[in-house]
Amino acid sequence: MSGARPVQGYMTKDNDLSKTDETRHTVERMVDGLNDHLIEGIGAFFADTFRWMGNAGCGTKNGLQEFQDNWQRPFQAAFSDKVCTDEARIVQGEWMAAFGAQLATHSGEFMGIRPTGKRVEIRYMDFWKVKDGKIVDNWVMVDFPHVMRQLGVDPFKGHGWEAYDQGRAAPPQPAHSK
Repeated sequence: MSGARPVQGYMTKDNDLSKTDETRHTVERMVDGLNDHLIEGIGAFFADTFRWMGNAGCGTKNGLQEFQDNWQRPFQAAFSDKVCTDEARIVQGEWMAAFGAQLATHSGEFMGIRPTGKRVEIRYMDFWKVKDGKIVDNWVMVDFPHVMRQLGVDPFKGHGWEAYDQGRAAPPQPAHSK
């Protein structure tokens, strides 16, 4: 890349490192609340105006009410008996990140797929920003294509790049590379 480079890490440049323990405590309590299937009381961990920014298929939720109505309730309607396990956590100042999986039973409609009763793995990554003991921002990646495949639906219709890994297709090459 020639010329000016984009500014990197601008959102964390003023990270208050003295807040590490508070951030960890807030997120750990919130994850416990999610494992307890808490909806009405989840505001104990999230600011009323927090933003939940998900990948395609998950959407973006502005505020606690949208999160409850447009994520928590539909998710719990589609998946019961869920248990969330953060496999790794990193916390520094006002920021915390984790990845892991939820194990759940597909007990309600999901992405147009009627309930199957199958136990599925729902992989995720989260990045949280905590201010004054509440989550104010949450960037989320939930692997809905992985869930759909477990339920017998290929959202990529055979064109997923796993075809390259499995030798079913040759990966394209860039016209010019260094």
